[in-house]
Amino acid sequence: MTLGLINANPVVHAKKERIARTEDLHGGDDAVDPLEHPYSLEQLSVLSEESITVDDKLGRILITFTPTIQHCSMATVIGLCLRVKLKHCFPPHYKVDIKVSPGSHANEESVNKQLNDKERVAAALENPNLRQLVDECLYSNEL
Repeated sequence: MTLGLINANPVVHAKKERIARTEDLHGGDDAVDPLEHPYSLEQLSVLSEESITVDDKLGRILITFTPTIQHCSMATVIGLCLRVKLKHCFPPHYKVDIKVSPGSHANEESVNKQLNDKERVAAALENPNLRQLVDECLYSNEL
């Protein structure tokens, strides 16, 4: 594990105003905290509303996120956090695809493969240390 911040000076953007929805089944990205910084994924431009596609008719969700740096070691953790959050917010029949933006990570193909392989995701979430990290990311601001 790397000591210190990987990206000590990230570019931080303002949060966008959200249109109030009658029913917020989809949850927000505020519940995911990349641990390295006290900012939301939106403020770090890792995730935006435009990078999330939900097709209720087909029961599909596509999320494309952009790590803050090419060698971001938190990319798979962020992806796991998104997957766990979506699992709690959507019915189980939804198919979820989570990918890093093309060209945004040095190991893009490997990260995408890990995040969309059911067996790898299940194995990762069975690891108590990794599961604790995911839970801390998701629920740290709710304590």
